[in-house]
Amino acid sequence: MEARVAQSAARLARQENEIKLLTAEIERLKNFGCLGVSPSLEGLRDENAKLKYRLNFLKKSLQEERSKSTKSMININSCLQEIFGAAIQAAYPDLENPPLVVTPSQQPKFGDYQCNSAMGISQILLKTREQKVSPREIAEKIVKSIPANECIEKVEIAGPGFINVHLRKDFVSKQLSSLLINGVQPPAIGKRKKVVVDFSSPNIAKEMHVGHLRSTIIGESMCRLFEFVGYDVLRLNHLGDWGTQFGMLIAHLQDKFPDYLSVSPPIGDLQAFYKESKQRFDTEEEFKKRAYQCVVLLQSKNPDFIKAWNLICDVSRREFQKIYNCLDITLIERGESFYHEMMKDIVKEFEDKGFVQVDDGRKVVFVPGFPVPLTIMKSDGGFTYDTSDLAALKHRLCEEKGDILIYVVDSGQSVHLQTVFAAGQMIGWYDPKVTRVAHAAFGVVLGEDKWSFWLCVFRKKFKTRSGDTVRLIDLLEEGLKRAMDKLKDKERDKVLTPEELKAAQTSVAFGCIKYADLSHNRLNDYVFSFDKMLDDRGNTAAYLLYAFTRIRAIARLANIDEQMLQKAAREEVLVLDHEKEWKLGKCILRFPEILQKILEDLLLHTLCDYLYELATTFTEFYDSCYCVEKDRQTGQIVKVNMWRLLLCEATATVMAKGFDILGIKPVQRM
Repeated sequence: MEARVAQSAARLARQENEIKLLTAEIERLKNFGCLGVSPSLEGLRDENAKLKYRLNFLKKSLQEERSKSTKSMININSCLQEIFGAAIQAAYPDLENPPLVVTPSQQPKFGDYQCNSAMGISQILLKTREQKVSPREIAEKIVKSIPANECIEKVEIAGPGFINVHLRKDFVSKQLSSLLINGVQPPAIGKRKKVVVDFSSPNIAKEMHVGHLRSTIIGESMCRLFEFVGYDVLRLNHLGDWGTQFGMLIAHLQDKFPDYLSVSPPIGDLQAFYKESKQRFDTEEEFKKRAYQCVVLLQSKNPDFIKAWNLICDVSRREFQKIYNCLDITLIERGESFYHEMMKDIVKEFEDKGFVQVDDGRKVVFVPGFPVPLTIMKSDGGFTYDTSDLAALKHRLCEEKGDILIYVVDSGQSVHLQTVFAAGQMIGWYDPKVTRVAHAAFGVVLGEDKWSFWLCVFRKKFKTRSGDTVRLIDLLEEGLKRAMDKLKDKERDKVLTPEELKAAQTSVAFGCIKYADLSHNRLNDYVFSFDKMLDDRGNTAAYLLYAFTRIRAIARLANIDEQMLQKAAREEVLVLDHEKEWKLGKCILRFPEILQKILEDLLLHTLCDYLYELATTFTEFYDSCYCVEKDRQTGQIVKVNMWRLLLCEATATVMAKGFDILGIKPVQRM
């Protein structure tokens, strides 16, 4: 931590020094009568105006740096890693890349954190230098080299060389006070980056089904996390809005609604419309020929066919938006059609660099390490999904200047996407050491009832009796119905106003559906069960939402408002003498390290597990520590332990931010 503080201080000092020099230079120019004022960057033509612009920029940058350094939540694990990293460097200066392992302790008797680097260093010394040194001896040397710091109370060496770390209570108390005063702030993560997230991505003319649920929910949550930590996030919906299927749709539109150019066709059920056109395409040879002609006319940008295409796309967009409104999803549409004009250049670029081979009339690209080539042009001169995905990759890297690209796509597309990424790297579009391009793969949603199972590679996908995949809108409506039934079973309709009941229904229904998905490791399949997700016991959104409303109610029932809590946060010292107070305080402050881990591995179930742990830790605290003491006879409040109410507030504040990242909307009364 001292190293980070020193770096920040040095950066601030450099900026302050440059400001002094620039101010002196402006004064010098004033004396020569060179003072000039320019309203914009383009107008900065003289030396003095350029200096003034640079000065203002630096002052603003300095303010932001100071604000960020004082308000950012401290990642305690990172601080300890810096401390022990410095200690290991001091103890073993000649050791290259020594292991640095710092983790929260699983049991209080082992302190608050543990540094388990000594065992790894012992093995390295034995292998590289043939020095047999016991881990305990190494641990002792590390402990002696720990620099002065503000967070460690004491360290103890246990067993063969584990270093148990005990945090200072005044340090933890100070961080909790900062959280209460400044709110939940993102941890300091360095340079601001541009992140492009590709998620949801349904196909035009087909309804969104349960298979789109995971990509939509996971992608939205990832975007919220990246935005919270200060990154510039571009949320892209890579719609399937181009291709040969539009030929049959337009041909069917012409037959069914011949006056579509002047009268908007009343297409109510686009799914049925698609099935009708597909059946004709498969059975009517003349229709099939006309469908291919429609594709050619569409791709040549014939105005009538572009209008037909837009009509079909608009019907789908309206249906998609209903889903996105329900789930509070924000996306920018950038479908395959967006990249169509770029595909010709993609083929030429691969040809110019000698990567293209011709196979039975097709133009293909073999990527080292991948057995199946990418087909970038069909034998009839048409483009493919491979071409479209390569064009999208290049645009996101070279035009959008993305530092991080995340594709939230099912695991079945893993080989294809890895081949596309490797092709982009091969042709020189990006360096993986500089730019992160990742496939956030996920498993399938499985049905709970045997009749809804569909056998597929010995796994059962979530489908209806007829074999069709469950429509997502039907799933959401069923969630609303079941959430209301659950609330009425608990007689919440008798204590909540109609508006509060409606808000609780929406919060529980959509919150539970999202949480059921996000609380599972995205790499695994999971069984969709309304009964389990609406259960208010265990690691579910229902339990967490109820817990949150109860925590929020504690101060309210004690007649303590937000203004009083803010005043107390500035004046009160958070006492952490009781073991449950101490446990809760430390748990609250682990939030930044949880977020840091997710930024690295993109596994959002870690946040769900943390929120559940926080809620259960709070319950332990509340059961053991009186926040508000009442007279047993009259029920009147006789004492308010304000520091404990502040712990309640800190818990609720972190839970609220966790909910926000997960896309869950809690309510004050439930």
